[in-house]
Amino acid sequence: MHQETSLVIWGAFVLFVLLVLALDLGVFNKKSHTIGFKESMIWSAVWISLALIFNAIIYYWRGPSDAMLFFTGYVIEKSLSVDNLFVFLLIFGYFKIPNQYQHKVLFYGILGALVMRAFFIWAGIAILERFSWVIYFFGAFLVYSGIKMLAPHSDDHDLEKSWVITWTRKVFPTTPDFHDDKFFVRANGVMHITPLFITLIFVEFSDLVFAIDSIPAIIGITNDPFLVFTSNVFAILGLRALYFALKGFADSFHYLKYGLSVILMFIGVKMLIVKFYHMPVIVTMAVIFGVLTISIVASIISTRNKKA
Repeated sequence: MHQETSLVIWGAFVLFVLLVLALDLGVFNKKSHTIGFKESMIWSAVWISLALIFNAIIYYWRGPSDAMLFFTGYVIEKSLSVDNLFVFLLIFGYFKIPNQYQHKVLFYGILGALVMRAFFIWAGIAILERFSWVIYFFGAFLVYSGIKMLAPHSDDHDLEKSWVITWTRKVFPTTPDFHDDKFFVRANGVMHITPLFITLIFVEFSDLVFAIDSIPAIIGITNDPFLVFTSNVFAILGLRALYFALKGFADSFHYLKYGLSVILMFIGVKMLIVKFYHMPVIVTMAVIFGVLTISIVASIISTRNKKA
């Protein structure tokens, strides 16, 4: 059983998130500009520090066990989000989004992602509490997702044929060109959407697809809605800074997907055997961190050998 969290604490956390987002867009990134490596690293450090501070609050408030669950969930979500960065690179490259507008697209994309994740978490935990057998479905799905991640993917992505673009252009009048960083413009008395807004729709859709994997993965660690939601939020809030920090050498982490595949399968198996064996949190955490460390170190060594 998970610990109940009062509505006051839920409200305080949501207000904190809204305040941080308002400061981000309204103060620190009020004007569209290109995010450089140095700035992105500073912001990455800020978001990670906020997550660690919150983790310390969880430790003193709810104890070391819940703090460990939060941190494990945060690391899983953060690691899985790296895969999302490759999709962002593909989408921004296809639509030829200027660097100075990418932050705005990611900001609103992540704002939408927070709402979607909240719904998925609420629905997933509610279903799990009502129908306990669903945990086996989640487990089998994660094993399948892990195996599927190992399959080779074609680099030939024709987004022009995507139903997302086809449907969007049929429903909304669309301008062929950018209009600064605007999502909507009025032309001949009719409201049009710009390519920037179509890009935002793609970013939202990509997060929807990734949430289908990541939410069951974290629920496999803990079914405490507060821990699941807060670990998701902190990982997603730092996603934009992580994108700008890693986009220059994203290909260097080519072994990471194999590590993520193993982690998804591991959590899936953990859910499938829960009736027979309840795996200690420390064991789960050790396996996840061990696999991530091996895959990252292997990627770095391989990249250095190729350069040599």
